[in-house]
Amino acid sequence: MPEENETRAATRYETIIATFIALLAVGVAGYTAYMQRQQVRAAVWPILEFDSSNGPIRFTLANKGVGPAIIKHVILKVDNGPVKNWAEVLEKILGPGYHPGEESDMSGRVFAAGESIAVFTPHDEAQNPIPFDKSNPLWAKLDTDRSRVTVEICYCSTLGECWTLRGGGLTAGTTTQTRRCATPSDITFQQ
Repeated sequence: MPEENETRAATRYETIIATFIALLAVGVAGYTAYMQRQQVRAAVWPILEFDSSNGPIRFTLANKGVGPAIIKHVILKVDNGPVKNWAEVLEKILGPGYHPGEESDMSGRVFAAGESIAVFTPHDEAQNPIPFDKSNPLWAKLDTDRSRVTVEICYCSTLGECWTLRGGGLTAGTTTQTRRCATPSDITFQQ
């Protein structure tokens, strides 16, 4: 009988060790999966940047991140009031009338990593971009008042993680993580 008790004690001891090793292996596998997820997140992280420049006057949107940015919702404002398109922007800055320009859509677009586009470039009456020229009153007005234009862009990564960029104006752009993007509404930018 004593030999049988020793065998049972050894079997229990081996079972406890085997269970501990199995739990340790599950823990290591879980941690490895978590680290792989973090690496994938970092590999597809988009970072949008909205900016304006004055030579020639233009507004640009760029993806400075390493993954594509899927734009879900855009709100463009002049003096903190939402506008629906670039024509309204120029109307608020320059007054009523026809103001030509070249535009690219932002809403519903996918920006590749490293992609940068001029989303709007106002033109003069000859349909040319307005070059840097301090003596040109149109350039001077647009250069001064481009700081009145701000944007809120909600975008997501290919993993479904979303952020909101608030940029333009006189302050540096900020990006904050958000659970999801808003659905289109009356104040959604249409271009």
